[in-house]
Amino acid sequence: MAQVTTMDHQFHVLAVDDSIIDRKLIERLLKTSSYQVTVVDSGSKALEYLGLSSNENEGVEIDHSHVREIGINLIITDYSMPGMTGYDLLRKIKGSSSLKDIPVIIMSSENVPSRINRCLEEGAEEFFLKPVQQSDVNRIKPHLMREKRQKVSPNSLKRKAMVECISPEKTRKYNNLCGIFWQNICE
Repeated sequence: MAQVTTMDHQFHVLAVDDSIIDRKLIERLLKTSSYQVTVVDSGSKALEYLGLSSNENEGVEIDHSHVREIGINLIITDYSMPGMTGYDLLRKIKGSSSLKDIPVIIMSSENVPSRINRCLEEGAEEFFLKPVQQSDVNRIKPHLMREKRQKVSPNSLKRKAMVECISPEKTRKYNNLCGIFWQNICE
Protein backbone atom coordinates (compact mmCIF):
# COMPACT_ATOMS: atom_id res chain seq x y z
CA MET A 1 0.00 0.00 0.00
CA ALA A 2 1.30 3.48 -0.88
CA GLN A 3 2.31 5.81 1.90
CA VAL A 4 -0.02 8.70 2.55
CA THR A 5 1.55 12.05 3.30
CA THR A 6 -0.16 14.85 5.15
CA MET A 7 0.12 16.92 1.99
CA ASP A 8 -2.52 14.68 0.32
CA HIS A 9 -5.22 15.87 2.73
CA GLN A 10 -5.18 19.38 1.32
CA PHE A 11 -6.35 18.31 -2.15
CA HIS A 12 -10.05 18.78 -2.82
CA VAL A 13 -11.59 17.09 -5.88
CA LEU A 14 -15.00 17.89 -7.34
CA ALA A 15 -16.42 14.73 -8.97
CA VAL A 16 -19.29 15.15 -11.46
CA ASP A 17 -21.29 12.19 -12.78
CA ASP A 18 -24.99 11.55 -13.36
CA SER A 19 -24.60 7.82 -12.56
CA ILE A 20 -24.87 7.05 -8.84
CA ILE A 21 -22.74 3.93 -9.30
CA ASP A 22 -19.93 5.80 -11.06
CA ARG A 23 -20.14 8.66 -8.52
CA LYS A 24 -19.79 6.23 -5.61
CA LEU A 25 -16.90 4.42 -7.33
CA ILE A 26 -14.90 7.56 -8.07
CA GLU A 27 -15.66 8.94 -4.60
CA ARG A 28 -14.40 5.72 -2.97
CA LEU A 29 -11.24 5.62 -5.11
CA LEU A 30 -10.43 9.27 -4.39
CA LYS A 31 -11.09 8.96 -0.65
CA THR A 32 -8.94 5.81 -0.53
CA SER A 33 -6.16 7.99 -1.94
CA SER A 34 -6.78 10.55 0.85
CA TYR A 35 -8.41 13.24 -1.26
CA GLN A 36 -11.25 15.37 0.04
CA VAL A 37 -14.15 14.73 -2.34
CA THR A 38 -17.32 16.62 -3.18
CA VAL A 39 -19.72 14.87 -5.57
CA VAL A 40 -22.51 16.32 -7.66
CA ASP A 41 -24.76 14.69 -10.23
CA SER A 42 -24.76 17.25 -13.07
CA GLY A 43 -22.71 19.88 -14.83
CA SER A 44 -25.13 22.62 -13.77
CA LYS A 45 -24.79 21.62 -10.09
CA ALA A 46 -21.01 21.64 -10.50
CA LEU A 47 -21.15 25.18 -11.90
CA GLU A 48 -23.42 26.23 -9.06
CA TYR A 49 -21.02 24.73 -6.51
CA LEU A 50 -18.11 26.54 -8.20
CA GLY A 51 -19.97 29.85 -8.20
CA LEU A 52 -20.77 30.01 -11.92
CA SER A 53 -24.21 30.19 -13.44
CA SER A 54 -25.08 27.57 -16.05
CA ASN A 55 -27.84 29.84 -17.38
CA GLU A 56 -25.59 32.76 -18.21
CA ASN A 57 -23.07 33.20 -20.99
CA GLU A 58 -19.96 31.06 -20.88
CA GLY A 59 -17.49 32.07 -18.20
CA VAL A 60 -19.59 34.74 -16.45
CA GLU A 61 -18.62 34.90 -12.77
CA ILE A 62 -21.02 35.07 -9.85
CA ASP A 63 -18.64 35.26 -6.90
CA HIS A 64 -14.83 35.27 -7.21
CA SER A 65 -14.28 34.88 -3.45
CA HIS A 66 -16.40 31.72 -3.42
CA VAL A 67 -13.82 29.93 -5.56
CA ARG A 68 -11.11 30.56 -2.97
CA GLU A 69 -13.42 29.48 -0.13
CA ILE A 70 -14.28 26.08 -1.60
CA GLY A 71 -10.66 25.33 -2.51
CA ILE A 72 -11.24 22.91 -5.39
CA ASN A 73 -7.90 21.63 -6.70
CA LEU A 74 -9.19 19.35 -9.48
CA ILE A 75 -12.44 18.55 -11.28
CA ILE A 76 -13.19 15.09 -12.65
CA THR A 77 -16.32 14.84 -14.77
CA ASP A 78 -18.21 12.33 -16.86
CA TYR A 79 -18.46 13.21 -20.54
CA SER A 80 -22.00 11.96 -21.26
CA MET A 81 -24.55 13.56 -18.96
CA PRO A 82 -28.04 14.85 -19.66
CA GLY A 83 -28.38 18.60 -19.98
CA MET A 84 -24.75 19.66 -19.88
CA THR A 85 -22.02 17.33 -21.11
CA GLY A 86 -18.62 17.10 -19.48
CA TYR A 87 -17.23 18.85 -22.54
CA ASP A 88 -19.63 21.77 -21.99
CA LEU A 89 -18.60 21.92 -18.34
CA LEU A 90 -14.93 21.88 -19.35
CA ARG A 91 -15.49 24.82 -21.73
CA LYS A 92 -17.29 26.84 -19.03
CA ILE A 93 -14.50 26.19 -16.53
CA LYS A 94 -11.71 27.03 -18.98
CA GLY A 95 -13.64 30.14 -20.03
CA SER A 96 -13.76 31.42 -16.46
CA SER A 97 -11.00 33.78 -15.33
CA SER A 98 -11.06 32.42 -11.77
CA LEU A 99 -11.42 28.70 -12.58
CA LYS A 100 -9.38 28.24 -15.76
CA ASP A 101 -6.28 27.03 -13.89
CA ILE A 102 -8.09 24.19 -12.12
CA PRO A 103 -7.14 20.91 -13.81
CA VAL A 104 -10.07 19.05 -15.37
CA ILE A 105 -10.17 15.34 -16.11
CA ILE A 106 -12.87 13.87 -18.35
CA MET A 107 -14.03 10.27 -18.01
CA SER A 108 -16.23 8.22 -20.31
CA SER A 109 -17.24 4.64 -20.99
CA GLU A 110 -17.01 5.36 -24.72
CA ASN A 111 -13.59 5.24 -26.40
CA VAL A 112 -14.18 7.80 -29.15
CA PRO A 113 -10.82 9.23 -30.37
CA SER A 114 -12.34 12.43 -31.80
CA ARG A 115 -14.10 13.10 -28.49
CA ILE A 116 -10.92 12.44 -26.52
CA ASN A 117 -8.86 14.75 -28.76
CA ARG A 118 -11.48 17.50 -28.61
CA CYS A 119 -11.47 17.43 -24.79
CA LEU A 120 -7.67 17.45 -24.59
CA GLU A 121 -7.46 20.32 -27.10
CA GLU A 122 -10.00 22.31 -25.06
CA GLY A 123 -7.82 21.99 -21.95
CA ALA A 124 -8.60 18.68 -20.21
CA GLU A 125 -5.53 17.27 -18.46
CA GLU A 126 -6.50 13.62 -18.92
CA PHE A 127 -9.23 11.45 -20.40
CA PHE A 128 -10.01 8.30 -18.39
CA LEU A 129 -11.99 5.37 -19.73
CA LYS A 130 -14.57 3.94 -17.35
CA PRO A 131 -14.64 2.11 -15.14
CA VAL A 132 -12.09 4.35 -13.44
CA GLN A 133 -9.46 2.32 -11.60
CA GLN A 134 -6.95 3.04 -8.86
CA SER A 135 -4.18 3.28 -11.48
CA ASP A 136 -6.14 6.17 -13.09
CA VAL A 137 -6.51 7.93 -9.74
CA ASN A 138 -2.75 7.58 -9.24
CA ARG A 139 -2.26 9.62 -12.44
CA ILE A 140 -4.11 12.58 -10.86
CA LYS A 141 -1.40 13.51 -8.36
CA PRO A 142 1.08 15.10 -10.82
CA HIS A 143 -1.64 17.53 -11.92
CA LEU A 144 -2.25 18.51 -8.31
CA MET A 145 1.44 18.86 -7.45
CA ARG A 146 2.08 21.62 -9.96
CA GLU A 147 2.55 24.73 -7.87
CA LYS A 148 2.27 27.19 -10.69
CA ARG A 149 0.40 26.58 -13.90
CA GLN A 150 2.21 27.78 -16.99
CA LYS A 151 0.48 30.32 -19.21
CA VAL A 152 1.17 28.11 -22.19
CA SER A 153 -1.60 25.61 -22.83
CA PRO A 154 -0.74 22.21 -21.32
CA ASN A 155 -1.90 20.55 -24.54
CA SER A 156 0.44 22.64 -26.68
CA LEU A 157 3.28 21.49 -24.44
CA LYS A 158 2.18 17.87 -24.84
CA ARG A 159 2.06 18.25 -28.62
CA LYS A 160 5.45 19.98 -28.66
CA ALA A 161 6.96 17.16 -26.61
CA MET A 162 5.45 14.59 -28.96
CA VAL A 163 6.80 16.39 -32.03
CA GLU A 164 10.25 16.66 -30.49
CA CYS A 165 10.25 12.98 -29.50
CA ILE A 166 9.03 11.70 -32.85
CA SER A 167 11.54 12.95 -35.36
CA PRO A 168 11.05 12.30 -39.09
CA GLU A 169 13.83 9.70 -38.91
CA LYS A 170 12.10 7.83 -36.07
CA THR A 171 8.80 8.03 -37.97
CA ARG A 172 10.40 6.53 -41.11
CA LYS A 173 11.95 3.70 -39.07
CA TYR A 174 8.62 3.03 -37.37
CA ASN A 175 6.76 3.00 -40.70
CA ASN A 176 9.37 0.65 -42.19
CA LEU A 177 9.05 -1.72 -39.23
CA CYS A 178 5.25 -1.65 -39.52
CA GLY A 179 5.51 -2.41 -43.23
CA ILE A 180 7.82 -5.37 -42.59
CA PHE A 181 5.52 -6.61 -39.82
CA TRP A 182 2.43 -6.50 -42.07
CA GLN A 183 4.30 -8.15 -44.95
CA ASN A 184 5.25 -11.05 -42.67
CA ILE A 185 1.69 -11.44 -41.44
CA CYS A 186 0.19 -11.34 -44.94
CA GLU A 187 2.59 -13.92 -46.36
